[in-house]
Amino acid sequence: MIHLLSSWSTFPAWALMWGLSFGIYAVLKGLSWWARPIESANPPRAASPVRVPAWKHWAYLFAWPGMNAAEFLGGRGAVVKQPTPTEWSFAVTKLAIGVGLLWIIVPAMTGMTDIDDYFVGCVGMVGIVLTLHFGLFHLLSCGWRRAGVAAVPIMNWPVASQSLTEFWGRRWNLAFRDLTHRFLFHPLVRRLGPTGALLAGFLVSGLVHDLVISWPAGGGWGLPTGYFVLQGAGIVVERSRWGRGIGLGRGLTGRLYCLVLIGLSSPLLFHPVFLGRVILPFLAAIGAAP
Repeated sequence: MIHLLSSWSTFPAWALMWGLSFGIYAVLKGLSWWARPIESANPPRAASPVRVPAWKHWAYLFAWPGMNAAEFLGGRGAVVKQPTPTEWSFAVTKLAIGVGLLWIIVPAMTGMTDIDDYFVGCVGMVGIVLTLHFGLFHLLSCGWRRAGVAAVPIMNWPVASQSLTEFWGRRWNLAFRDLTHRFLFHPLVRRLGPTGALLAGFLVSGLVHDLVISWPAGGGWGLPTGYFVLQGAGIVVERSRWGRGIGLGRGLTGRLYCLVLIGLSSPLLFHPVFLGRVILPFLAAIGAAP
């Protein structure tokens, strides 16, 4: 184990980050597939068991970032919403903006001596998320749905959220949400109650992000965990009688509350040590920064 850890330390910080990310993702992806519900285990007597072709299993494991195996494999008989030309164009636009940020805006910013490196790293992070989560993954969703496969986009208009509950539960990274809701929240509800299970879910999410973010950065430990604990506490306040009374979960008040809790506290998640030691070197490695 010591030898393994020492060998990891010889890799660039950004390589360690991506290695941890892909490793954790692969384990969770396999779990979501292995423990999927067998929808046709007890079919009606007049029906024959539905067998999913092998290619679809491979496609779920290696060509789709979502974590809802039963939905993708068609076990629930879900109606597949076909992508419109407008949706295709929107996905391409987000991908183009992300690529533009990474290989046009960031290089231009790094040549300006009066721009702080932290701000450059923030723009780079936005470019990465737009390129992958909002752009490439949305295009994959469009492609799979065009082929008749139920692959719901993992990002569902987060900017439209009127509450923290809506943002984290129905709009942001539905892949991770599907997984934690099934394997963490539901098993803990009976023991801890809904509020306890909610807070435990955000705590675990924070610890995972701390591992992927703070370990490669070699600093900032606890900040990502604090960010997610804050989100969980924010939802508890939002759902309280006082929170409902002042409109935290709806309308303009809800939007502002959501913006403050998610946006203004984001430096806890993507802290300066991470941006400086991991993201900026990664941007340099892909040619987006000198």
